[in-house]
Amino acid sequence: MIYKILAVGGGGFVGAVLRYGLSKWIPAVGGFPWGILVINWSGCLFLGWLLTAAGKTLNISPTWTLALGTGLTGAFTTFSTFAVETYQMMNQGQWLMAVLYILSSVIGGLILAYIGVRLAAMHAENEAGRGDL
Repeated sequence: MIYKILAVGGGGFVGAVLRYGLSKWIPAVGGFPWGILVINWSGCLFLGWLLTAAGKTLNISPTWTLALGTGLTGAFTTFSTFAVETYQMMNQGQWLMAVLYILSSVIGGLILAYIGVRLAAMHAENEAGRGDL
């Protein structure tokens, strides 16, 4: 149990540092939080891929899956920042920008999670096909 806690904590540390760095590297433009959007999109893509690939082709241990999924990706992506930034846009009367942010975050996140799952599934199918040769 202690290894799982340490794995989540270690992954969380790395994910939080990565989120902070990327949010500073990709600035908001015209009040639109591009950095957080890119962070959340890439987290959706990665987590969809990871959770599919971990069970199909990568044979990642449950502890590493916790470290990378719950720890790293959980700390890297940030729903709370998304919610606060959306609220701030609405509070400043930027309703169109807030709606665009909500739609692009949710729809883009779902699409990228789907792509991550499909990428892992295609890799698993390719690996299975190679075993028949």
